[in-house]
Amino acid sequence: MKQLIRRAAALLSYGFLVSTSLLAPVLAQTPAPGPQKAAIMSRWEKQVTPENAWREYPRPQMVRSNWQNLNGMWEYAIRPKTEGQPTKFDGQILVPFAVESTLSKVTKSLTPDQRLWYRRNITIPAAWNGQRVLLHFGAVDYECNLWVNGGLVGSHTGGSDPFEFDITDFLKSGQNQVVLGVTDPTSNDEQPRGKQVFNPNGIWYTPVSGIWQTVWLEPVPKSNYIEEVRITPELDSSRIRVEVLLNKPITSPTSAIRLTALDGTQTVSSLVVRSGRAAYVPISNPKLWTPDSPFLYNLKAELVTVTDPFAGTENRNRPRHNEAERSAYAKAQVTGNPADAVTSYFAMRKISMGPGPIAGQPMLLLNNKVVFQNGPLDQGWWPGSLLTPPSDDAMIFELDFLKKSGFNMLRKHIKVEPARYYYHCDRLGMLVWQDMPSGFVDGQDMHPSESVEPLRRSKGKEQFELELRRMMNRLHNHPSIVTWVVHNEGWGQYDNVRMANWVKALDPSRLVNAASGWTDLGAGDFYDIHTYHEVPHVPEAKKDRVIVVGEFGGIGWPVTGHLWDPNKRNWGYQTYHDKDAVLKAYRTKYGKMVEMYQKNGVSAAVYTQTTDVEGEVNGLLTYDREVIKIPIETLREIHAPLFK
Repeated sequence: MKQLIRRAAALLSYGFLVSTSLLAPVLAQTPAPGPQKAAIMSRWEKQVTPENAWREYPRPQMVRSNWQNLNGMWEYAIRPKTEGQPTKFDGQILVPFAVESTLSKVTKSLTPDQRLWYRRNITIPAAWNGQRVLLHFGAVDYECNLWVNGGLVGSHTGGSDPFEFDITDFLKSGQNQVVLGVTDPTSNDEQPRGKQVFNPNGIWYTPVSGIWQTVWLEPVPKSNYIEEVRITPELDSSRIRVEVLLNKPITSPTSAIRLTALDGTQTVSSLVVRSGRAAYVPISNPKLWTPDSPFLYNLKAELVTVTDPFAGTENRNRPRHNEAERSAYAKAQVTGNPADAVTSYFAMRKISMGPGPIAGQPMLLLNNKVVFQNGPLDQGWWPGSLLTPPSDDAMIFELDFLKKSGFNMLRKHIKVEPARYYYHCDRLGMLVWQDMPSGFVDGQDMHPSESVEPLRRSKGKEQFELELRRMMNRLHNHPSIVTWVVHNEGWGQYDNVRMANWVKALDPSRLVNAASGWTDLGAGDFYDIHTYHEVPHVPEAKKDRVIVVGEFGGIGWPVTGHLWDPNKRNWGYQTYHDKDAVLKAYRTKYGKMVEMYQKNGVSAAVYTQTTDVEGEVNGLLTYDREVIKIPIETLREIHAPLFK
């Protein structure tokens, strides 16, 4: 309790309106009574059926034409985790929606001492004979084991990252049985989980367990295939760096990668490089990607065979890792058909910091020009489907609303979305600050009044850094993502300076926000404050970093008929009960942001938030997305001075 009181006092000093109901969930908990069916749902959630649940291709950055969607009805069972596979299942669950969600058709809790079982039969198309078969999971929260036809295929730990298993050796002709067992400690352990807690209230929400993104099958060539394509734009050099990684290296000098960049269907550049080498694809007179003009190039990567560029040359005399080798492969003759091919896309854009109009205060630059980044805190929760967006159309509606309202950025708050979300940000022109989902238990959060980071167990740090690296690797190709946010408000913060440097070394092409809000240790590219005062506070000037307001706003308006639970304390950081008061408060807060931009060199502002979430009613939209609290045209007019 002393810790809670101390945290409340610290929060009040930062301008928060809090109660112990917001703070209590940070303690280790026992599960509350099970989740209830959603009292409200969005129009897209109401349209979901087993036949239409997430039918789109799930990986837009690396597309193959052949695949099989496994979303739909699976069998499920919940048993003590000490028991083996059940012989009898409890009923059916709609994949890919979490077991706690209304759309799953189950709406039950999963406790730390239980295991959630999934089962379904699959049939492999005859046309896939002679190929390897990969079983992909978009995300499973949190730890899972996979059996196919009774054989243990493998396991995975991590709640937000996509992964796959090669199930070829376990398959037989006809029907095949797939069984997945899942455990999830939720808030009883320190794993990255974002805002999930057993007793949701305040800023903490309903847990998500089990499969919560698309499950799908894919055939790949039997021997070698393209496993990863990594694309980094180098705008100042008018080129892209492309790294094509195979499932296993090929040492033969006749193995090569052919890359073709296209503007629509018209080739703008093409080259061949030896497999296992980075390629630099020139893009002359590049069309720049901006929020106003989000131009995307297409890219095709093919695994090909070429005539030996150095036939007749002794092995020790063959050039390696230099321009001579690149030149030789660029001239090599491709023979036969590609062994494998995937399509992708990229954008020519650069994010950096540099001089702005305020002397001595660096600002955020996009393509070497100052562009103010104005966006909402975007938590990505839905009343009927929780962390899983109900559909492509639902995501597009939100992004379109934000764009039309004069936002050019969003901060994806301690959640990782499905890959298709970032694809829509790429094509619609929405800059993204991507948070790493927080993970901690009581005693591991760093309070704003403290300057010493709490100790964290080695295994917790190892898992956090593993999942952070996975997130960065899986999302690397999305041009919309311009900033990695390492820690939020001290939640599980540790080694912040080292972590910021590590993230920057892993991805020098983006900026790093080391600590959004609370205790700043001088790390990363940002000095980021959170201010929920009625008139936002101004960040200190910093000569070595950009200054941003990483959270502000929090104007609450509980709209009758659109509340997650009318009996809850539906709260805002400041709460009003009519549209005129809400609009007046919004104008006041954004008026201060315009002043900070013009007079102080503030580079970005993040308004809390896109939508209401459960009992938190700070949204520009209600939780069911049915009520827009401030008209789009008014929002756009209020934001307009930030772009002059």
